[in-house]
Amino acid sequence: MIPAAPPETLPSLRVWQRKAMVAYHRGQSRDFLAVATPGAGKTTFALRIAYDLLADGTVDTVTVVCPTEHLKTQWAAAAARFGIQLDPAFRNSDVHSAADYHGVVLTYAQIGADPAVHRRRTLARRTFVILDEVHHAGDARTWGEGVQTAFDEAERRLCLTGTPFRSDDNPIPFVEYDEDAEGAKRSRADSLYGYRDALADGVVRPVMFMAYSGQAKWRTSAGDELAVRLGQPLTKDLTSQAWRTALDPEGEWIKQVIRAADRRLSSLRAAGMPDAGGLIIASDQNSARSYAGILKRVTGKSATIVLSDDGGSSDRIAKFADSNDEWLVAVRMVSEGVDIPRLAVGVYATNAQTPLYFAQAIGRFVRSRRPGETASVFLPSVIPLLSLAENLEADRDHVIKPKSAEDADPELLLQQAQRVLDEGTELGGSRETLESSAELDQVIFDGGSFGLPVEAGSAEEQEYLGLPGLLTQEQVHLLLQKRQRDQMAKQKSATRTEDRPQTEPPMTNAQKRLKLRKQLNALVGARSFATNEPHGKIHAKLRSTCGGPPSAQATIEQLEERIAAIRSW
Repeated sequence: MIPAAPPETLPSLRVWQRKAMVAYHRGQSRDFLAVATPGAGKTTFALRIAYDLLADGTVDTVTVVCPTEHLKTQWAAAAARFGIQLDPAFRNSDVHSAADYHGVVLTYAQIGADPAVHRRRTLARRTFVILDEVHHAGDARTWGEGVQTAFDEAERRLCLTGTPFRSDDNPIPFVEYDEDAEGAKRSRADSLYGYRDALADGVVRPVMFMAYSGQAKWRTSAGDELAVRLGQPLTKDLTSQAWRTALDPEGEWIKQVIRAADRRLSSLRAAGMPDAGGLIIASDQNSARSYAGILKRVTGKSATIVLSDDGGSSDRIAKFADSNDEWLVAVRMVSEGVDIPRLAVGVYATNAQTPLYFAQAIGRFVRSRRPGETASVFLPSVIPLLSLAENLEADRDHVIKPKSAEDADPELLLQQAQRVLDEGTELGGSRETLESSAELDQVIFDGGSFGLPVEAGSAEEQEYLGLPGLLTQEQVHLLLQKRQRDQMAKQKSATRTEDRPQTEPPMTNAQKRLKLRKQLNALVGARSFATNEPHGKIHAKLRSTCGGPPSAQATIEQLEERIAAIRSW
């Protein structure tokens, strides 16, 4: 059965999609890995390939595998625009789908539950398999093995992902790996369209990260009271506890950040994006409900809440996507694959810090609709997230590192486990938030850092929150630089008009290092803007010239040397 839609009615393809389609048909290989940044149009590309293979008789049926139940209905709706009818309600017990379907849409969990059912379906007819966000096939051993069993005899397989890497060494089924000189295996894409390329083409929006620091004070289970400044260089465990304190619904930090995010959303809606929507990503369901309550109290606005175990979650997502409502609060259901192009403001109110999760979450806000749209994501000013925000444009592969003898040393593994246990005993377990407050620490854009710390609710903060919603990337750069110059000038003016000189308390090495890193990032951002060189390339040049490790591990002297070097270029 061939698709019902005539060729002239098919959705138009972007340049990268056409190039990938040519590469696919020219190679005619059984397996093909297409890597494209979230929002670039992987679904449209895959369905065009499916249309061609069905039309020319290469395959008889199509099977799509995706991460969630909600995405099944989304895939079926998208396929219908190509005249391809897919059954999103197929269950393993059905064995066969109705004769007037071109195929089915399944989840990875569904495959893992009974791969034999899907193997029989694959053997019965020449099948084209689309594995959406294929890195999920390595999430569990049963999923990966199930996918292998079900589809190793498929006529064609197309793997799609916006994040072609994992946080572990589980291999991704049907993905080719090349071995490097050190023995590590790196995934190889047949078509690659990264965020940097999509940004240059206007396919995705640029993202401004509004990083909020502030004070965090809590009481441990042992009764000790600890107070730190969020964003200062701290031990991993102290960072985690301060981060949890900031996100605690009982504290002021999250209230102030949600209020600021709502002001940013209102500014966008008033200045060219009238249907702009906001998303608060929470760590758990209790926090999600609490954040919705906070939003109602501090802004008077109600939010749509989406929880994975609630019936009707998919319907609520679809209804929000088609509405003019302002806010959505969710845990994981909207972290990947869900298409709500009007989302333009996000609050990253979760402690998840893996590159994979971060990239998927930010991918919800980058889908471009018209020239000039920008996205704004509010997040805690902690080193793990700042690093991910600065390196948003970096393209990654899945790398499987070779096991060394050290990795397998049982004594070393025991020591590592004991160290984790000891750290958890000191500060883990129950804790009580005593107080927290927020201030806008910096704005990260295009890998550069802008602005000086300002209090939440201040006029200076509002100048950043009120940036126009429709701007080119160059205009955003210029405005952020102007805001920073104005702040610095105002600060110098205030210093000159003091009745008596103010003596600044001496900075600790940690404070000085943080200040130098921000200064270096700002200089790198300015050079990147002037030369169009990626930030990572400029940092690499500085390391080559001056020596030393990455900025996060560099000494004060090394940072000062790099600042002097880039100023001399």
